[in-house]
Amino acid sequence: MSDHSDAVLKLYRAPFQNPLFRNDARLEANCLRALNSTGFVPNLRATGSFEKANWVYYDHAPGIPWREGVENVAVLLRRLHSLSINLDLPAGCNGSEDLRCHAEQILRSCQNAETQQLIALKPRGQIPPLAERCLIHGDPVAGNILQSSAGLTLIDWQCPALGDPCEDLAIFLSPAMQQLYRGAPLSEAEVTSFLSAYDRHQVTARYLSLRSWYGWRMAAYCLWRVENGSPEYVRAFELEIQAL
Repeated sequence: MSDHSDAVLKLYRAPFQNPLFRNDARLEANCLRALNSTGFVPNLRATGSFEKANWVYYDHAPGIPWREGVENVAVLLRRLHSLSINLDLPAGCNGSEDLRCHAEQILRSCQNAETQQLIALKPRGQIPPLAERCLIHGDPVAGNILQSSAGLTLIDWQCPALGDPCEDLAIFLSPAMQQLYRGAPLSEAEVTSFLSAYDRHQVTARYLSLRSWYGWRMAAYCLWRVENGSPEYVRAFELEIQAL
């Protein structure tokens, strides 16, 4: 063990089955271990189990949750998506058909009046899956990006995947997720600056072609959260609908 006392112990108890963001201690430990040399993840100290729950123990990352500077986040995600790392990961959604199926699966669990409204807004057009996938974080919301004088740190690696890098872009840029974790959606100027700083035209062009599909799925997720006792997702749902 390190002599430092500033550490985080996460005990995974997951009776709440989230349809968009899984909660897997094994995946988090494997990613922290594999990405240790990158400098943008916390340092893993140990992992194990207690009774029927798993845990991970890692150094506390310095900084505060991200608030501004979209260009820095774009560079961070580009670095992540450029890595060649062999990990046993679940497959992420890949292409419009996967996103359609995932959103409809979430909507089948929703009963409120807005469900039919959202079904009517289903995007059109098909975007094929990528042949080459990469490691994605799966949940790069503002609250999972810490900014300090040393740079940015990505935390909470419990739902990574082998997937389309557009997934990470869509979750970070999501009006709903920005509202929930930062208090306001990004402006169109900030979105444009982010995509420019990501500096991978093929990926950003693909994201723009899939943007409505990601937004439609996120709106479905917001409805599901409202039905499961999270009223703050009402405004998040409204923002995704406006973006559609």
